Amino acid sequence: MSSTTGQVIRCKAAVAWEAGRPLVIEEVEVAPPQKMEVRLKILFTSLCHTDLYFWEAKAQNSVFPRILGHEAAGIVESVGEGVTELAPGDHVLPVFTGECKQCAHCKSEESNMCTLLRINTERGVMLNDEQSRFSINGKPIYHFVGTSTFSEYTVVHVGCLAKINPLAPLDKVCILSCGISTGLGATLNVAKPTKGSSVAVFGLGAVGLAAAEGARLAGASRIIGVDLNSSRFEEAKKFGVSEFVNPKDYNKPVQEVIAEMTDGGVDRSVECTGNINAMISAFECVHDGWGVAVLVGVPHKDAVFKTHPMNVLNERTLKGTFFGNYKPRSDLPSVVEMYMNKELQLEKFITHEVPFAEINKAFDLMLKGEGLRCIIRMD
Repeated sequence: MSSTTGQVIRCKAAVAWEAGRPLVIEEVEVAPPQKMEVRLKILFTSLCHTDLYFWEAKAQNSVFPRILGHEAAGIVESVGEGVTELAPGDHVLPVFTGECKQCAHCKSEESNMCTLLRINTERGVMLNDEQSRFSINGKPIYHFVGTSTFSEYTVVHVGCLAKINPLAPLDKVCILSCGISTGLGATLNVAKPTKGSSVAVFGLGAVGLAAAEGARLAGASRIIGVDLNSSRFEEAKKFGVSEFVNPKDYNKPVQEVIAEMTDGGVDRSVECTGNINAMISAFECVHDGWGVAVLVGVPHKDAVFKTHPMNVLNERTLKGTFFGNYKPRSDLPSVVEMYMNKELQLEKFITHEVPFAEINKAFDLMLKGEGLRCIIRMD
């Protein structure tokens, strides 16, 4: 790979030219990395619902043309000025948020919300010079959340790359760079259920099932899955979900149903839908005195959370989380080791695989609600 150092690389990328239209495989030019940047060869990427959300561009500003993708794994091709922690050949996970290691958030043991590299969905350029590293015939193609992994090569800020065990299979651990780590960490790092406790998980998509997996790893004795789609229950059993509640089956609020099932409420709940009613239910279904509810899903910009103050005064705790409270560079390598040590089973999340040329199939599968994670092979 050293022969390309400092050179513009021509490669294939899936370009989103406009909202909701199929991606087009194009030849793009990828400029060399600049100060504190790394250029990497993406080997495997997968589709996360966030990609779909910004591709559809229904509820927010979205920049086009751009190269989407943020859940991936690759190998460092070259590094820019000032990069000392990574070298060509290193195996890395690019992450949509970063860790500069210098700001107040990075220095805090409690936060992973880096001031410099926190997710910015509207920025389509690199921080160093506010320019794109992608172009077609001299015209810029914009970046997405600092990663743009739907390209054979991409340029990422060094603070958004986690160096991982080179023996880890990249076609499996690539899914740890977003959704799976978010759900897993929401339970293990934020909800922190104790052994033998009860946990309710709202939303049984990939993130919710990762939250359930976290509850299983923590030794929860009851994991209650809440979803409007009853067909998801069978799949959820693989992740430790032992009971299932569909709110549509009852004529009273689901939090009341769960309270009755659990003698007053669950010990912990994790909400992974972004639906404001589910968020309220997740908070109100935890037991007074010690219950903790964790919000993971991103709500509509106009959503308002309403609950009676007594629900707080009665010693229920409401928490939020961002990327499962994992610091990307410091913490993700250890999550990869959980998989390598067979504590964490990633294969359960991977339901489909397509070659890069058929990337639009992955979008079709997600739009139909089929499967959990679709791996896209870049070769």
